Amino acid sequence: MAILLTDYPDVLAELGDDASTVLEANWHEAARIFSKRGLEAYLEGARSLKSLGRGTDLVLSFIQAGPHVARDIGEQAVFEMLSTAIRMFSKTSSEVLVLFFSTAPVVAQRLGEIDLFRGYLLLLDQLLAQAPRGVRPMLGKIEVLLEQMTLGGLRRWASWGISAYRTDFAAQAEFFGLETPQSLAVLQQEHRGILFVDVQRRLNMYLRALWGRDFFLRPTSGDYESRTGYQPYIEDYFIFVPDAYDDVVIGEDDKVPALEVYRAAVAHAAAHVVESQFDTRLELATPLKKLWVGVFEDARVETLEGKKFPGLLPLWRRLGRTDAVREPNADARLGEIAERAVYALIDHDYADAHPLVERARELFPKILAEEEDLYGVLLSAAEELAELSKELALEYSAQKDQPRSPYRDDNRYLWTPAGSAGSVDILNGGQPQLRKYVNLMEMINAVDVEFAGDDAQEIWILATEFYDDDGKTFNEKEGKEPVAQPVSYSEWDYQTQLERPMWTTVYEKRPKMGDPAEIEALLEQNKPLVQKIGKMIEAIQPQGVVRTRKVEDGDDIDINAAILAMTDIRMGHQPDPRIGIRTRLHIRDLSVTLLIDLSESTNDKLRSRTEGDVTVLQLAREAAVLLAGALDRIGDPFMLCGFDSNGRHDVEFYTFKAFDAPYDEKVKGRLAGMAGKLSTRMGAALRHTGHLMEQYPSQKKLLILLTDGEPADNDVRDPQYLRFDTKRAVEELARKGIRTFCLSLDPYADEYVSRIFGQRNYLVLDHVDSLPQKLPQLYIAMTK
Repeated sequence: MAILLTDYPDVLAELGDDASTVLEANWHEAARIFSKRGLEAYLEGARSLKSLGRGTDLVLSFIQAGPHVARDIGEQAVFEMLSTAIRMFSKTSSEVLVLFFSTAPVVAQRLGEIDLFRGYLLLLDQLLAQAPRGVRPMLGKIEVLLEQMTLGGLRRWASWGISAYRTDFAAQAEFFGLETPQSLAVLQQEHRGILFVDVQRRLNMYLRALWGRDFFLRPTSGDYESRTGYQPYIEDYFIFVPDAYDDVVIGEDDKVPALEVYRAAVAHAAAHVVESQFDTRLELATPLKKLWVGVFEDARVETLEGKKFPGLLPLWRRLGRTDAVREPNADARLGEIAERAVYALIDHDYADAHPLVERARELFPKILAEEEDLYGVLLSAAEELAELSKELALEYSAQKDQPRSPYRDDNRYLWTPAGSAGSVDILNGGQPQLRKYVNLMEMINAVDVEFAGDDAQEIWILATEFYDDDGKTFNEKEGKEPVAQPVSYSEWDYQTQLERPMWTTVYEKRPKMGDPAEIEALLEQNKPLVQKIGKMIEAIQPQGVVRTRKVEDGDDIDINAAILAMTDIRMGHQPDPRIGIRTRLHIRDLSVTLLIDLSESTNDKLRSRTEGDVTVLQLAREAAVLLAGALDRIGDPFMLCGFDSNGRHDVEFYTFKAFDAPYDEKVKGRLAGMAGKLSTRMGAALRHTGHLMEQYPSQKKLLILLTDGEPADNDVRDPQYLRFDTKRAVEELARKGIRTFCLSLDPYADEYVSRIFGQRNYLVLDHVDSLPQKLPQLYIAMTK
C-alpha cells in the first residue's frame, strides 16, 4: 500500500510552502527507500529541524540529503546524522549545518558502510570540540579529501591539524581548507593507492563471474591511529576488506598493483565462503591449534579453487611470497613459520627444510582427500603440529604474530558461528545457535532440553517429521512462531529539547521457562493473603445493570421511599425528595499491564524477612503472581511484561502473558523463569508497552511499572537524560489514553519519580517486603 504525503497535512502546514515543495519533489524517492516507521521519523526529523528556528535552508538540506544517505548505507544512518546535527546546532552556525547535510550523501557514498559513517560523525564531534574553525572549511573540501583518503587517513590528517593549530583559529581554517603546504603534505602522506569504494562494483562482478553467485563486500577501516587490524575477515557471510590498498612490493623488481591485491583478497575470502564451514570443535580449540587449522584451511581452499580457476593460484602464490618466505630463518617465530607452511602447501617447488613445514606437507594430502569428517582430520593434524611446536619451544603470540600476507583473512569465519559477533540475528533473538542434523536415536536418547528457548546453543533437526504417540508431530504440538521484528523508537534529548528519531531498538524475546511448581508454592505460602484479596475482589462493583436509589431525578420511582415521603408530608415533616431510582449499565472495560524492571539490581538481596535472604526479583515475582491471580478472578484482561537493556540498540522485552492468552501453567512457568540482568532503559520499554496496549481495544488502559531504581543504561553518562526521556514517554502514553503508575522499590525515588510520573501517579514502598501485599490492594483501589 502506497504511503501518500497527503496523509500528513499537519507536517506540510508546519514546514511551510518552500519546504513542502521540496518534500513533494523528494517524496517518491523517500517512500521507496524508507520503511513506514522510518518515513514517519524522517518527517518528524524535518519538523524538529524546523522548530530550531535556524531558517528554511536547514530543513531543505535535510529533506534532500535523507533519501540519498538511506539509499547508500541504510535509513538508520539518516537518524544518526540527524542526531549529530541536533548536538551540533548549539555549537555552530546554521550555514555549517546546511553544509553538513548537503555533503552527507557524498560522504555516505564514499565510505559505503554505516559503521564508517558513524566514525565520520564522531570525527565531526571531535573537530567541533577541539578545532571549531576547521569544520566549515573541511566540509567544503570533504569530497576532495575522501577521494584521496580513507576514513582512517582523514582522522589522522584532522588530528595533525588539531594538534598543530589548537589555539590558532586563522591557521585552523587554512589547514582544513587545504590552503597550506603542511595540509597538502599530510594529505599526500595519507593518500592511498586504490580506495575500496572506487572498485567495489568491479570486485562484485569479478566474484560473480567466477562463482556464478553474489557475495556481500563491505569496507573496514581498522585502527586509524596504529593502522592495525587492516586485514580482511568474514563475518555473518559479509566479506570485509580494507577500505584501501596500496601496491604491494614483493621484491626489487616485482610490484603487485593494488587492484590485483583486492582481487586476491576477495577471491580468497569467497573461496572460504564456498568451501569452509563453522564447526564447534574448531571453536573450542586453543590459539596454537587455531593457527595450524588456519594454515591447512587456507591452503585447502586455495588448492581446490585454484584447480577450478587456474588464474587464481599464480596470483595467490605471488602475493604469498612475504619476507618470511623469501628469506627462511631457522630462528623465526612460529607466525613466520606458519606463513612459510601455507606457501609450501600451495607451491610444490618451494623448498623449506623446517620440520614443521615438512610435517605439514606430509599431512596435507590426507586432508585434501578427506570427505566424511574433514574437520576432524584437520583438527587432528593441527593438534600434531601444535605438539611439535611446543617440543621445538617456538614462541607464539596471537597478538604479536599477526599474518603478514596482504590478502588472507584472519580465519574467524571457521570458529565463529553466524550471528555471534556484533550483528543481530532476528530469528533467534541475537544468540548464536548451531543447527545440527541428527538421527532418530540421537534425538530420543540424548536430548537434554525437551523444548529449547531462543538462547539454546544447539537446535537439533530430524530429516523427517517426529510423531508423538497420539499421531501428531511435535512441530504441530510445540511449534513456535518466529520472534517479532525489532522495533525502533525515538528518544527525547532534554538538552536540545528535540527527539532523536529511531534512536532506540527494542527486541521482543521469548522468556525462559521455569518450574510452575515454584509459583504454586508461592500461592500456598501466601494463602491467607490470597483469601484476603479474594474478599476485596468480591466487594468490587460487578458488571451489568446497576440501580442507584435515593436520587431526585431518576428513571423510576422507589415505592418505599415515596411512601415514606407521603407519610412525612401528612405528619407535617419535611419529606426527603430523593424518591427516584436511577438505572445505568456498568461495563468494566479496563485493560491492565504490569511492566517489571528486570535489571541486574533486582538480584540484590533483602534481609528484612525472617525466612532468610530474599531478592528484589523474588518479591517482584511474588507480587506479579498475586496481582495476576486477582486480575484473573476479576476478569480484567491483563498483560505481564518485563524488560532490561544493554545500550540503546539492545532493549530486551519479554512478554510473560499477552492480553488474549490464558493465565495457565505456561505463564506461571515463564514467571518462575524471570531473571535480572543488564540495565534499565525505561523510556523505550514504556513506549513499546504502550504500542502493544494500543492494539487491544478497551475504553480504559492502565500501565503499572514496577521498578527498583531510576532509568539508567551503560551508554548514558548523564543521569538526567533518561529521566527526562522517561517523563516524555509517560506524557506520550497519557496522550494516547494510557494511565501510567509507578511502584518504586527505591527508598530514594522521591527525588525523581514524582517529576517523571506526577504527584499522584507513584508510590514508594518504605518496606520492600510488603510489595506482594501492596500491589494487588493498590490495583483494586485504583480501579474500583
